[in-house]
Amino acid sequence: MMRESLNDLLAFVAVARAGSFTRAAAQLGVSQPALSQTVRGLEARLGVRLLARTTRSVSATEAGERLLKTVAPRFEEIAGGLAALAAMRDRPAGTFRVTADEHAASTVLWPALRRLLPGYPDIAVETIVDYGMTDIVAERIDAGIRLGGMVAKDMIAVRVGPDMRMAAVGAPAYFATRSMPRSPQDLSEHRCINLRLPTYGSLYAWEFEKDGRAIKVRVDGQLTFNSVGMILCAVLDGFGIAYLPQDQLQAHLDDGSLVRVLEGWSPPFSGYHLYYPSRRRPSPAFALLIDALRYEA
Repeated sequence: MMRESLNDLLAFVAVARAGSFTRAAAQLGVSQPALSQTVRGLEARLGVRLLARTTRSVSATEAGERLLKTVAPRFEEIAGGLAALAAMRDRPAGTFRVTADEHAASTVLWPALRRLLPGYPDIAVETIVDYGMTDIVAERIDAGIRLGGMVAKDMIAVRVGPDMRMAAVGAPAYFATRSMPRSPQDLSEHRCINLRLPTYGSLYAWEFEKDGRAIKVRVDGQLTFNSVGMILCAVLDGFGIAYLPQDQLQAHLDDGSLVRVLEGWSPPFSGYHLYYPSRRRPSPAFALLIDALRYEA
């Protein structure tokens, strides 16, 4: 195949994975019309339609899916090989993109980066704060950090944090004129501070479990945030009950500025794991990042 066709195949892979000419063009740094013309030219040379286009979406045809499964892994192998060569320099180097939710980014990822990066100036890390299960392969992200139960089985997972617990809390001033809830159902009588998950756009349903019985509760209140930090500010100021990871609240529980309720309804669960594609061979720089994040009980 001619050399220019390799670039055309790269263009096709980008569009098929992004599901959009506009997003793919932004990723590749080209104009949308030029990208569309490139893919049409590839289709013409191959004599088969690779993408089904509508006014709202772009998806691979059967032929396009077959081509995508054939060539995309090859390009990833080439990129990995080139990255490995670059890593053979005297000092570990590389730029990595890591997706994590707000809590994992602040409590797991940042402490590790704070220790690692001063000694390795040629390593750069971009953090993407995201609450959903991002397709790191499609989005060209090197790794993600999520709770252990959320990691796909085809990924390599490395434990990077201890087991966690959630905690329902309120300020003493809030409970001064209200009875404390004794069961999750009692939350309907309280003002609760909601979290809107930025990725999904929906409100987080509070999850409880006791004696093998799991329950999800939709709560109401005056305030809704898409930031855990703002929820903490609001609960400390007495605006209602919040449901947050216990480690973020422990200092306030210890000094009495927050009171815990429904403690028996929040058992421990699997903590954060770093995950990345199983076919990826960690470069020396990426291996350093893994070791810096690895959790030892």
